[in-house]
Amino acid sequence: MTDIPFLSLAIWVPIIGGLLVLATGSDRNAPLARMLALAVAIAGFAVTIPLYTGFDPGTSAMQFQELSSWVPRFNINYHLGVDGISVLFVLLNAFITIIVVVAGWQVIQDKVGQYMAAFLIMSGLMNGIFSALDGVLFYVFFEASLIPLYLIIGVWGGPNRVYAAIKFFLYTLFGSLLMLIALLYLFMESGGSFSILDWHQVPLPIEPQILVFLAFLVAFGVKVPMWPVHTWLPDAHVEAPTGGSVVLAAIALKLGAYGFLRFSLPIVPDAAQQLAPFVIALSLIAVIYIGFVALVQTDMKKLVAYSSIAHMGFVTLGFFMFNTLGIEGALIQMISHGFVSGAMFLCIGVLYDRLHSREIADYGGVVHRMPKFATFFMLFAMANAGLPGTSGFVGEFMVVLGAVEYNFWIAFAAATTIIIGAAYTLWMYKRVVFGKVANPHVDKLEDINGREFAFLLVLALCVLGMGLYPFPFAEVMHASVDELLRHVAVSKL
Repeated sequence: MTDIPFLSLAIWVPIIGGLLVLATGSDRNAPLARMLALAVAIAGFAVTIPLYTGFDPGTSAMQFQELSSWVPRFNINYHLGVDGISVLFVLLNAFITIIVVVAGWQVIQDKVGQYMAAFLIMSGLMNGIFSALDGVLFYVFFEASLIPLYLIIGVWGGPNRVYAAIKFFLYTLFGSLLMLIALLYLFMESGGSFSILDWHQVPLPIEPQILVFLAFLVAFGVKVPMWPVHTWLPDAHVEAPTGGSVVLAAIALKLGAYGFLRFSLPIVPDAAQQLAPFVIALSLIAVIYIGFVALVQTDMKKLVAYSSIAHMGFVTLGFFMFNTLGIEGALIQMISHGFVSGAMFLCIGVLYDRLHSREIADYGGVVHRMPKFATFFMLFAMANAGLPGTSGFVGEFMVVLGAVEYNFWIAFAAATTIIIGAAYTLWMYKRVVFGKVANPHVDKLEDINGREFAFLLVLALCVLGMGLYPFPFAEVMHASVDELLRHVAVSKL
């Protein structure tokens, strides 16, 4: 089994498949493009399954490694590998891609081949980010993943799509340039190596550590997005088509958080410990202030977008408390948020396809016409609020437990947000789903069809399965998280 390059397959099957879908050409061949895209997405997920089944949870070493020379002169290699921190994201990404292809089946009628191809290519590039062990390779994938998402927002988005796409692009690009400078500095300091695992061992004085940490903080903080560089996300979400929102929330936001664990903490541990209070403060602002911002939103997508920022604040909070519970809780919260926010955007997409409105005020009484939909929507809303038994609870609970270990008041502040989270989620649910049918258009709504039922059911099972039995997820990451914490505890000065 080990001879098969599963990671390369996980990257290149969707990318090459995406190019084939692109080759189907115009919308005359739309049915072919759809079928082909679905086949590629399923194949892309199938090649990632051995990564989980063949994974050894007892070791923190990189597994399924592939190494071949790429640019020998600068010592740049095509070096892939996954550990307990990254393997689950590769699986999540491949899984969400199938859901997105199915979700855009009937909704997208223009440029179908190009739409499907953009998602498949992006899925491959994302897998590349999660499994790259070479600094330049990581950077190339990190930058390349911007292009499909930029096109998805800019071509199939809403009325202000061009503004949203450019804003998303510029913000992320600015962050990445600082990262590039930090990568080049590490290359010089490590004696000409671009290997991320070599960088983990390079001793650095405290001043350069702080500068490198700040460069990474901006690059990954824009991606997460952390407060105050979060403003691109609501715009991008509101304008993006449903599939774009799902991928953006479920996968793209995780790249920034993943970068912290792969770069910031292990490469500059002293600076990370020194500046941890600063990052925790930013995270708490994201979690509390953005929670209140979400309360006043009139647009459903905007509300869930702000809720994503608040949930990702929980993630960065968990990372910088430097205890096992905090980091594992944050990782589980990232996976859970992938399912829950993806499902929330799909639910809003189902309503939008029928009424072409995202305004909360245009709805009310949806339960009378769409009972099946209302049931699913309720489950996801509860998971978004962090109800025990759903996946949303597990991660948040672990992060709050980790925060109690670290500092009681920080834990108290973080726990209040669960109440704010419940407030804006349930308030939105109440106004959209319950009450009398006030809008005559709502009266004509039809309940979800077989296709919509299928993808919502799959996500509902994921949310419940993970909430009731989180062990398979936690088991994989345990050794890697322990090793990371041991590594961070040793000074590099």
